Amino acid sequence: MKNFYLVITSVLLLLSSSCNTDDDTTKNALLYGNYTGEFTVIYNDSTMYSNPVTVQFYTDNTYISSGNENYFPAGGSGSFSSNTETLECYDENFWTANFDWNLILNGSYTYTKTQDSLVFSAYKNNLGDYTYKLIKTE
Repeated sequence: MKNFYLVITSVLLLLSSSCNTDDDTTKNALLYGNYTGEFTVIYNDSTMYSNPVTVQFYTDNTYISSGNENYFPAGGSGSFSSNTETLECYDENFWTANFDWNLILNGSYTYTKTQDSLVFSAYKNNLGDYTYKLIKTE
């Protein structure tokens, strides 16, 4: 019986030590919420497009981004993860080939977060800078 308790205790200790409180869920919690703001792309030839955008980051580590008819931005939805400097979005949609796919909220972005704002951007495929400047609404 003593060995049984020793085995159970060892298993419980092993399981609890494998749980990391600083995992992706904890890091992602910094981003959870609804945001509105502006999406801007500046291409290498200095052409710029800018439109309103909304982005929601949910507690199940999924996201939804609004799109516009002209695809600036295209939108996107799927799962995400983050660390203290990088946001990774994994879009799960099927898209047509009639626009710049970098306009989809997908891939790796560097970000800065304050209590009420979130800014993330990426220079993608040697084409230009894609930036989201957002204010938290909830």
